[in-house]
Amino acid sequence: MPAARESLLDAACTALGRRAWGGVRMVDVAAVAGVSRQTLYNEFGSKEGLARALVRREADAYLAGVDRALKEGGLDVVAEWTVTAARRSPLVRAALTGCWSESLPSPTLTAVPSSSAVPAQRRADGPLPAPADFVTAVRDRALAALGAPGAPKTESEALARDCELAVRLAMSCVLAPVEEGGVGRLVREALRARAT
Repeated sequence: MPAARESLLDAACTALGRRAWGGVRMVDVAAVAGVSRQTLYNEFGSKEGLARALVRREADAYLAGVDRALKEGGLDVVAEWTVTAARRSPLVRAALTGCWSESLPSPTLTAVPSSSAVPAQRRADGPLPAPADFVTAVRDRALAALGAPGAPKTESEALARDCELAVRLAMSCVLAPVEEGGVGRLVREALRARAT
């Protein structure tokens, strides 16, 4: 039932854009998605399950964007994507910073017991990424995309440090915004300064 699942997550995301998570009702999410409330509960188990799946989907979309940014350019493009994604999605912003407002769902980051028959929900019921997990995931993706196979260890270590610096700088710009395009410039300047 992947189509219904996505429709339900889209409906929950839309509802979250209109009201605080505490005011989002499962019956309304089901109605907007055009399915029964029972289908919603069968898919997610509870409102907490829906919240976890919503956060997981947003985190996955952010990381897919990181992969696209790495194909388009370098660490400055990844940094720009990070800030853009956080501006577009309050859930991405909260996941990247660990700052969950009262209006957002704030599911526990640790795994919860799951008896779901739905593989996607079992994955969502696993541990959700914390800010440090995003730093590691983005750094590892950047290393894989930008690193030269068989490069000397010192070169790989320098790239790992550059990747981590770029990600942490981008995450700081999520908390303390800069003008549009400013984070890419900051990353380029910081990396040039490190190289000299």
